Amino acid sequence: MIKYHSTNKKSKKVSFKTALFKGQAPDKGLFMPDRLPKFSQREINSMRRLKFPQIAFLILKKFLKGEIPEKTLKEITQKAFNFDLPIEKVSLNLFVLRLDRGPTASFKDFGARFLAKCMEYFLKKEKKKMVILVATSGDTGSAVAQAFYGIENVKVVVLFPEKEVVKNQRKQITTLGGNIISVAIKGKFDDCQAMVKKAFADAQLKHLNLSSANSINVARLIPQITYYFFAFCKICKRGEKVIFSVPCGNFGNLTAGIFAKRMGLPVFKFVAAVNENDEFPRFLETGKYKPLIPSKKCLSNAMNIGHPSNLARIVEIYGGRMDETGKILKPPDMNALKKEIWSTKITDKETKEAIKSAFQKYHLVLEPHGAVAWRALEKFLEKEKIHFPAVVLETAHLGKFPEILKDLLKIKIEIPSSIKNSLKKKEKFEILPPNYEEFKEFLKSVIPSHSKAPL
Repeated sequence: MIKYHSTNKKSKKVSFKTALFKGQAPDKGLFMPDRLPKFSQREINSMRRLKFPQIAFLILKKFLKGEIPEKTLKEITQKAFNFDLPIEKVSLNLFVLRLDRGPTASFKDFGARFLAKCMEYFLKKEKKKMVILVATSGDTGSAVAQAFYGIENVKVVVLFPEKEVVKNQRKQITTLGGNIISVAIKGKFDDCQAMVKKAFADAQLKHLNLSSANSINVARLIPQITYYFFAFCKICKRGEKVIFSVPCGNFGNLTAGIFAKRMGLPVFKFVAAVNENDEFPRFLETGKYKPLIPSKKCLSNAMNIGHPSNLARIVEIYGGRMDETGKILKPPDMNALKKEIWSTKITDKETKEAIKSAFQKYHLVLEPHGAVAWRALEKFLEKEKIHFPAVVLETAHLGKFPEILKDLLKIKIEIPSSIKNSLKKKEKFEILPPNYEEFKEFLKSVIPSHSKAPL
């Protein structure tokens, strides 16, 4: 059985189930698997003929051996990933992986749905209750809310920055009601995330049985490994290496890709594409990390994060240690980091230009997050002149940004039914200042005392 330790190294090792429900380690660190299962090239090649849920099951069962029965895990995987995963060929060696076909039209559906179904399995088995606390800069909140909507014994509290979530994203969160509680914070995503982390470490809230569904929860991260394997298997028919360009906000998506590489996937390079919140490329360049506070508001709003939580995991993967505040306690191997990851900042102006040029040259429509990854990949290929197959991860549906795309491309964007339905519904949400004590009192007032059933 794989055990999970904290990046802060001050908490005991735990099982997947414990890491799933705790979300964040008691010492404020993030849970990391003690080891990663390995796949030989022969095993990876044998996946080529399989559908995505089958590939996902083969990978996930190695993480969950001894925790969830294989038959149950297969059912969870089939239900969690019951939507398309298109790969769009743009040119000979250039592809777009569309991760936006889930029920909330975002890549966050992969992790959120798997996490929710794992929690539902354990909660039903043990007849327990749970409160999910999640901060979102865009798509995480809607994916988590939808994944847990209607699940018995679970309440979800979603925090989002009041002025930085577009209407189509916000309404997917605020129109559900039922067991979903929505809170707009008069601040930045980093304010939301800081309050969530503080709540997890607050002994006075222990009775609420708080857990996380952000990418700080390792159970959200692990299923994201699976689509890297799927993309490789469908694109690299001759066993060549692959380049992935990943739009990065909280860096969970990139962390999952690095895990996949450590598990045996032949990745030549990761392009870590960021918007004007450029703390990571500056870290790669200088070896010194400084959070960007406050974060900058950009078109690619889900990436407006000035201190990505998952950097602590990435620093550990490369032999270093970073605490929850971003302080480097032990430097990672910067040479190894730079050998495997290349990163650049893409401005809003460049994002708009990328959307227009991709459409003009290839009749390819990208939304702002995918456009950041597209332009970053162009910059990398201009610099390196590499000819490996390259995959751009497109992480949100075009229908979440119809006004931006209509303005830039003069075309009408089809809105998926999942978004259309929420646009017709009435919103309900609270508005709070970025003050932890006020949020804490709000939490205690909306979560009934019968949630007291520790796991």
